Parts: sequence; C-alpha cells; structure tokens
Amino acid sequence: MAEADIITGKLASGGRLDKALADATELSRERIKGLIAAGAVTIGKTLARSASAKVQGEERFAIALPPPEPLAALAQDIPLDIVFEDTHLLVVDKPAGMVVHPAAGNQDGTLVNALLHHCAGRLSGINGIARPGIVHRIDKDTSGLLVVAKSDAAHEGLARQFADHSITRRYLAVCAGHPAPPAGTIAGRIGRSVHDRKKMAVLPADT
Repeated sequence: MAEADIITGKLASGGRLDKALADATELSRERIKGLIAAGAVTIGKTLARSASAKVQGEERFAIALPPPEPLAALAQDIPLDIVFEDTHLLVVDKPAGMVVHPAAGNQDGTLVNALLHHCAGRLSGINGIARPGIVHRIDKDTSGLLVVAKSDAAHEGLARQFADHSITRRYLAVCAGHPAPPAGTIAGRIGRSVHDRKKMAVLPADT
C-alpha cells in the first residue's frame, strides 16, 4: 500500500481551522473538512477534530494526504471532442446521451471511460475510482463543455473556483410554446423536485 504524502507548515492566519489551512495550503476547504473527518490533520501534536475549531495563527500543522485510489473504470476508445488541453486539464464538449461517469446501469461507455483512454490514465484521483478527473458534471441528455482535471493540483484549484463561484457557467435551453414575457430573469433555488425525484425544479425559498 502506498504511503500518504505529508504536508507540513505553519498557519498563516487565525479564525476557523478549515479556512486557515486552506490559506496555508493549496487544498480547498471542502477537501480539508474531509481530511479532518478522516483523522488526517494534526495541529501541533493534537489531532484536529472540528473544521470550525478556532486557531490563533502561527500553529504548526501536518496533513496526511492519502494516495489516489486506483482507477477501476476501464479505458475505452470512444471519440471525444476536445476543445482545449494542456498538462493540467482539458475541456471536452460532451454530447447529449453520454453519461459522465460509471454508475448503476451505466458501467461503461461513459465520458470517464473515454477520458481514461485519451489521457492514458493520467487523471486526478481525488474523486476516487468511479470519477477520476471529474470536477463537475452535466446530465446525460445535456450537451456542453466540461472541465476535466488531469492533476490533483488542477482539481483543487477548479473545485475552489466552483465553490466560490468565480467560474461563470452559461446554459442554453429550448422551451416549447411562447413564454410570456419573452425575456426576463429567474431567481430561485434549484433542487430535486419533491413530486418527481428524477427531475429538478425551482424550489420555495423556505424548503
């Protein structure tokens, strides 16, 4: 079994532990929360137990990063429309009808299977064996651009940008009939429909 990588250093700021660690490393706050929950973070000689614990700054820390999980999905030679690629990431135009990652009922023929072949396995392992390189997703029947991480550093950076909404996403939709008014802004919470769990809906603000 591969050994974990150890990140050590000194906290540069005080306040919440997860934010202070994010400021002192290149890890996202969500990744840090998971590592704290897994017992992989120590402050001084004490095991960190809460992401919201208060720190003063200047404390020494150590984070044990587990090795990436081995890739379980099979590489498949499926054509991809790559619109950008470098050593850290790629942008792929996913066609409608393609599932992003293997899951029940879709064990192969997915974008991940195609990416494993195209990248020869060189994908971020942060999301584990089922979703290597996948930072965000779009539904099977939706087409559009997906950013895929080839390195863990790129995955962390992209996840951070999605979390703080510094990445702008735009969608085009086709609707039936004649909307009235023909233009406007929809503001609301989008989530799983309470009437049909397979669909998304605009939810009331208080649910």
